[in-house]
Amino acid sequence: MSGEGSAVFAAYRPLGYVSNHIPCVVRYVKARKEHLISTVTGRAFQVFKSGKLGIVRVSKQHPEDITAINSTTKYVISASANNIYLWKGGKELVGILKGHQASVFILLPFAHKLISVDTQSFLKVWDIDTKTEELELTFNKDKFEITAVCHPSTYLDKIVVGSRQGLLHLWNIKTTKLIYTFKGWESGVTVLEQAPAIDVLAIGLESGEIYLHNLKYDETVIRFKQDWGPVTGLAFRTDGPPVMVTGSSLGHIAVWDLEERKLASQMRNAHSGDHGGVSGMSFLPGEPLLVTSSGDNSLKIWIFDMADGGAREHKSRTGHEAPPTKIRFYGSSGSNILSAGQASDLRIFSTVSELFNRSMGHASFDRKVSKKHKVTEDPRRMPPIQDFTYETTREMEWDNIACIHRGLSMTTTWTWGKSRQGELKIVHERFGKDQRFATAKATCLTLSMCGNFVIIGYSSGHIDRYNIQSGIHRGEYKHGEKPAHKNPLRSVASDALNQMVISGDSRGIVKFWQFKSLKLMTKVILEAELSFFTLQRDSNLLACVLETFDIVLIDIDTRQVARKFSDGHCSKVTDVAFSHDGRWLVSASLDSTARVWDLPTGHCVDYISFPTAATSIDFSPAGDMLATSHVEDLGIYLWCNKSLYQHINLKAVPKDAEPKKLCLSGDLELEDDKEKLFEIDVEMDAEEEFVSPDQIDEDLITLANLPTSRWLNLLNLDVIKAKNKPKAPPKKPKAAPFFLPTVPGLELTFLLEKKEETEDRFLTQISDLTEFGKALGQAKTEDDYGAMYKLFLEKGPSAIDIEIRALAPEGGGNIPLMEQFLVLLSTELKKKRNFETVNAHLGLYLQIHAETIISSPELRKHLSTVQENMATFWTELQADLDTTLCLSNFCKSSFL
Repeated sequence: MSGEGSAVFAAYRPLGYVSNHIPCVVRYVKARKEHLISTVTGRAFQVFKSGKLGIVRVSKQHPEDITAINSTTKYVISASANNIYLWKGGKELVGILKGHQASVFILLPFAHKLISVDTQSFLKVWDIDTKTEELELTFNKDKFEITAVCHPSTYLDKIVVGSRQGLLHLWNIKTTKLIYTFKGWESGVTVLEQAPAIDVLAIGLESGEIYLHNLKYDETVIRFKQDWGPVTGLAFRTDGPPVMVTGSSLGHIAVWDLEERKLASQMRNAHSGDHGGVSGMSFLPGEPLLVTSSGDNSLKIWIFDMADGGAREHKSRTGHEAPPTKIRFYGSSGSNILSAGQASDLRIFSTVSELFNRSMGHASFDRKVSKKHKVTEDPRRMPPIQDFTYETTREMEWDNIACIHRGLSMTTTWTWGKSRQGELKIVHERFGKDQRFATAKATCLTLSMCGNFVIIGYSSGHIDRYNIQSGIHRGEYKHGEKPAHKNPLRSVASDALNQMVISGDSRGIVKFWQFKSLKLMTKVILEAELSFFTLQRDSNLLACVLETFDIVLIDIDTRQVARKFSDGHCSKVTDVAFSHDGRWLVSASLDSTARVWDLPTGHCVDYISFPTAATSIDFSPAGDMLATSHVEDLGIYLWCNKSLYQHINLKAVPKDAEPKKLCLSGDLELEDDKEKLFEIDVEMDAEEEFVSPDQIDEDLITLANLPTSRWLNLLNLDVIKAKNKPKAPPKKPKAAPFFLPTVPGLELTFLLEKKEETEDRFLTQISDLTEFGKALGQAKTEDDYGAMYKLFLEKGPSAIDIEIRALAPEGGGNIPLMEQFLVLLSTELKKKRNFETVNAHLGLYLQIHAETIISSPELRKHLSTVQENMATFWTELQADLDTTLCLSNFCKSSFL
């Protein structure tokens, strides 16, 4: 999502998306030497590595939901509404194909062609290289509604088109002629797939039948039928065994032995049938690995290594099947989010890497029975989780998460360490024995700070305390023999010192109880009915959300109302969250807006709106981001806190102000003439290598990033050379032919004479200056010095030592040349480049030429300039280091 309009938040990224009903696509990338899997998640698509199913990249948001996706060796091709988008490497938009008048739902690339079909049965042929339309075929939907397209192998410029009426056409797209019509089998065609055998096409029908048909002779080779409804996917193994797999709308997968012509095995409930079953399937070429995707937000890889020829789940990446009901950051680092979904599942999402995501399973009345069944057919599955609470104090010793479920008086416990549901089912005996409370339900709960007690509130007005380790009842908060409240409980909380329990009912009565003695201390009556409240334990502030859409802030130490926020929302407030320092309160409402309230001033400092209403929000314990979940949305969205990265000036938002929109991030900026800018001259298989600039910012100090051996020991070079001195004398080079004169030395170098030599050239030859010294003497501008120093850095330690020694008169140089070298170092200091090497070279210069510098006023003058630049340089660096250390120490102290 994009937070350009928000004063506090900026977009970061969504979590929890894996796949929807659009079939996944597999392609092999030579540069990476691995297969990449592309899945659709709404308006964007994701690219996974087949190795560990880690996310490689996520595309930008399309204007509308993606309706089809496919890929070639060069492009990832997606369709949104009536436009087709070409992506380079899955991340850079390089072309848009326009021409369809209806939504495109079929994309078929082959060679340099692309076949696209829209919902009005208009078929277009595009040239991908030139991005131009070559052909358009129009079909009558009443007689021939296109449902599938396939390009048979070895059939040049020909495609097979399947219809909902059951007919199949063989077209030549080059001559625009209908070659042949296959009568079909009186059932709609759902899938067309090329078989490993030439001329044979696999055809899946709505009736569940699968035909392997010979196109050349119009004869059926093999016929199969699955009893699970329409065929939604077809794939063939290419690693040897003659095996075909088919998917169904119920989520089952059938494995067919083509040699024996029978059903070899089946994988029931591979995906959820409530979300369309198996949407896409594809074998990795040359491997016994099957990739499947589904609308249940899952991507799975199956490996065929079973004794009966069947497959087992090898790897998977899953998310919520249904939208989450509540999300909370877990722990003090803010690196994990605990999320409860409407499918009665509890999941952990990592804000660091998708590889750390995991599922804690689905809630079950009997886990032993549930283990024998798939999730979709579990007879003991519990209703969705309505609310949960956790504490990290005892997370590795016993269950540290408690959940209540919709319509139940029972509370379940979960363990973070084992990532599964615990054995305890907490419910008071009164709800089973007393008919007055037969319909009572658990409505709220909290865990004590010590992690030992769970406190549960019910619709009957009771408040019970249990030991979460054993499940034993440890007391009830009540008035004599009467329940704690006359009305249903809405929220319950305990303070950080286990001294107080706070409860609130639907009538707006908030009561304060002694934690240990279970006695009533006092109560506060709110001016309206209470919806829920949230306690910030560090600041002892209680945010009470009223049914009038107002928010009342109570100080639990004084039991007084500290703040009241009115006229904020015009619909029910769904959730509130305190910032990590207790300064801000964020509230979300069903009117699709959220407000940020500044507690010290009592003003609203930010007013934002979402595309859909937020159902749950939470601030990270580190204060760096906000997490939100939304209505009918499977994902969790993360928003960065701008105040941690830049200075922001917050002002009170006027009452009549319009909310700032927060829309999906990475939206495509489409222009009418944008296609003119899209040109490709690079192989798409090759991954572009990022080249860092020499200096990111002129205000930053840059290192040379050379190996330490090139500069660290320059001052001790004499000692190193003495230790590395060879024991045996060097051997003379082999004599060269008599007619080829050589240059004296250890290396064999021929002496080549030039016919023409000018007087300047002669003077240069007799000069004692090195090549570096000659070039340094001619340098005048800063660019010249920068280029000279870049060449100087390429030399080794011994060469650098020789060059610096040759600057002095006794080495063949002169005083002006020594001054030039100091100017060179001073220029690098001004540019804030090559910090470590400049210091090393300056140290070696001073060590070698100390006596010459003392006797030369010109050198001393230039050296004082270098000293001033060095002092300025180091002062800035020291300030940056001190700031960084201060910030890191503050972060460490806040986590402890």
